Amino acid sequence: MILKRTGRVKRLSNFEIDILQLRTTPYEIGFHLGEYLKDKSLINVFNKLTKPEINMNHFHDLFSSLSPNLLEELQGLSEGLQLPYEKVAAMFSGYDVPKLANMGCSAFVDHRYYVRNYDFSPDIYDGLLLLLDSKNVLASCGYSLQIIGRHDGVNESGLAIGLHFVNNQEYQEGISAWTSVRMVLDTCKSTEEAIDLLKDIPHATCYNFSLGDSYGNYAAVEVSPKKVLVRKDPSFISCVNHFQNTDMKKKNRAHIEGSLKRNEYIHNLKNQNLSIEETFDKFSDKDSPLFFTDYDNLFGTLHTFAYSFEEKTLITNVAQGNNDLTINFEEWVRGNNIKESKLKGYIQTFV
Repeated sequence: MILKRTGRVKRLSNFEIDILQLRTTPYEIGFHLGEYLKDKSLINVFNKLTKPEINMNHFHDLFSSLSPNLLEELQGLSEGLQLPYEKVAAMFSGYDVPKLANMGCSAFVDHRYYVRNYDFSPDIYDGLLLLLDSKNVLASCGYSLQIIGRHDGVNESGLAIGLHFVNNQEYQEGISAWTSVRMVLDTCKSTEEAIDLLKDIPHATCYNFSLGDSYGNYAAVEVSPKKVLVRKDPSFISCVNHFQNTDMKKKNRAHIEGSLKRNEYIHNLKNQNLSIEETFDKFSDKDSPLFFTDYDNLFGTLHTFAYSFEEKTLITNVAQGNNDLTINFEEWVRGNNIKESKLKGYIQTFV
């Protein structure tokens, strides 16, 4: 389908992601993902976006301390891709990644549920929803970023988390936000445990993390390479793409008007006392102020992710998808796989 507006032509293109369910060791998960990636263009994308090599000693020391299971997963990924381990670590670990373009993300979190949009470009998107149940870590479901990392997700303890880009002017050799999300999902059972871990991680640049758990606790964690602060509110949390703590505001980008507008809209949602399904629709509807189609300029909505702390159920869909996917994650952790293998939707790009 082709849409014409203001002299430009927009094409409505098919957009789909894969769903993989893996219940095995970290090494075997990595190996399976390596075989999955072998013939995909995503390898070339991350080869261009990452450094040819990283400091393996720094990387190994950090990951051994914070998340040794990811070292095993990367070893399996190396075998599956038939690439040297050092190269795979540089391409997929999320350690010492060069500065990436701005991402947009919006989240609403209270004691009942977590709802979030991810906005960026389909050209730099894994297109993969992973449900993992592995040894010595918590089972989780989330959208992958750089394969090892996660945009957002929830684990078997009912802890939900997502990342929100803020600024990359302050930068150091460190761990990416998406790998930080994965580390939290693998090891933390509550918002407070996640906050403690995020304080220990050496962050590469400035991000927000939205958090909520099954105990009714929620927070936004504002991180930079030099400081980590926590923002809480007795009623709910809105988390977008700027810092709100007074001590962190100077680290924001010069132009945050769009982020401020989204923040205001999310605050207005709180007063409507919506159900998780209604809030999900407010995020995923193509006519919503939280839904964007500027994919050519790296700001188009790619997926919506939600989790009910009360019902232990997640809801998700890709941009303009016809059918929302609902997963009783408690049942999945018990061993009951879902039948779906793909999510399908549409995105609009100029031609």
